[in-house]
Amino acid sequence: MKLEDNLKDSYNYTVKLFKDVGRLIILIILDIIPIVNFIVSGYFARVIRESPRSDSPPPLEKYGELWISGAKIFVATLVYMIIPIGLIAAGAASSIVGAFMPLTGLGIVGAIMLIIGIILAFLIMIIAIMAITHMAKTGKLGDAFDFSRVLSIIKNVGWPTYILWIIIIFVIGLVLAGISYIPYVGWILAMIISPFFMVFVGRSASIVYESGTTQAPAAPTTTAAGVRYCGYCGNPLGPDDKFCGKCGRPAE
Repeated sequence: MKLEDNLKDSYNYTVKLFKDVGRLIILIILDIIPIVNFIVSGYFARVIRESPRSDSPPPLEKYGELWISGAKIFVATLVYMIIPIGLIAAGAASSIVGAFMPLTGLGIVGAIMLIIGIILAFLIMIIAIMAITHMAKTGKLGDAFDFSRVLSIIKNVGWPTYILWIIIIFVIGLVLAGISYIPYVGWILAMIISPFFMVFVGRSASIVYESGTTQAPAAPTTTAAGVRYCGYCGNPLGPDDKFCGKCGRPAE
């Protein structure tokens, strides 16, 4: 996988959101409503699931299905990040108290907890990003915690390439986040940019995922009894399965 080709493809894919202004406006509105914004996260999952086979963002439809997919992403992310979030929250609280009570040393303790929490969050997200991508591909919440499969995908991509990709995405995110600090119009620009960045990351993550799961071409086989099997890993497929529930590859 060439990161330059990945990022270029993801950019060209994302700008096609402008072809349907109505869809873009709905995404922006939904993204600012708590709980309801699970629909936007579900759209992110749909982008992952349909990429890179589709060359343009999917239609915004089946909102209930999108909401459920988004809720799965929320739950998986919460499970992964609950310890770092706890450390960061406790560290911030200790730092605030320590500012008013300097002799207690709580400020130093809080600062240490904050640093540990931030570092731990970054390290966990290295795995969590691909884990959530795998879950989006298969549609199964439990697959977000299939560590052996997730680590295998990252290994196939190549750890140096994968880490570099994460750093690039992180830097792009920081730059875009900085736009929100522009006086008067920053918050408006941030709301508009958010769906674009989400789609961009989803497309890019899917391309990375595919590069880590690509094997010799194979097609699902059918037994005499009419049972379908994934041609990549041999997992049994349901009659309506479009993707393998085990390896996430397309059932074509």
